[in-house]
Amino acid sequence: MTQIQFEFYYNENYRALMNFARKLTNDSVNAEDLVQETAIKAYRGMHTFKVGTSFKSWAFTILKNTFITKYNRKKKQGVVNKPIEDFTFALENKHSLRNDALSKLRIKEIKSCIDELSYKSRLPFLMYVEGYQYNEIADTLNIPMGTVKSRINFARTKLKSQLVNQGFAA
Repeated sequence: MTQIQFEFYYNENYRALMNFARKLTNDSVNAEDLVQETAIKAYRGMHTFKVGTSFKSWAFTILKNTFITKYNRKKKQGVVNKPIEDFTFALENKHSLRNDALSKLRIKEIKSCIDELSYKSRLPFLMYVEGYQYNEIADTLNIPMGTVKSRINFARTKLKSQLVNQGFAA
C-alpha cells in the first residue's frame, strides 16, 4: 500500500472510526485521541496490510486493540478519570447530618492515645505525621534512621491496639 492509498482509505473511513471510538470511550475528546493514535499505528504498519482485504476491518482491529491496551494499562495503574463529584456517595450520605460533636470526641480520644505514648516514641511519630521524612527526623533527634523507623512503627502498632480497644474500627 502506498502513502496516497493509505490516506484515501483512512479519509474514507474516518467517520466510522470516530463513531466506533466514541462508542468505546463515551467521550469525544478521548475518541479523537484514540483515532489519532490508531492512524499513527496503522500508518507505521501499513506494510502489514494485505491488499484485497478490508481496510476498515483492519483499522477497526487496530483501534479496538489500542483501546484495550490503554484500558488495561489504566486499570492496572488504578487511574480513574471521573470527577470527584461522582464519588461523593462514598464520602458521605446525603440523608445524614454531620455530627461534629462525635468527630471532635474521637479526635480527643486519638490525641489522648498519642499522649499516652512514651516520649521517645511520641516525638518521632508526631514529626512523621507532620510530614517530616525519616532522615530529617533522625538528623533532628540525632538518632539512627533505623531507630526512627522502629519507634514510628512501635507507635503505630500501640495506637492501633489502643484505638481498637476503645471501639474504633481496625
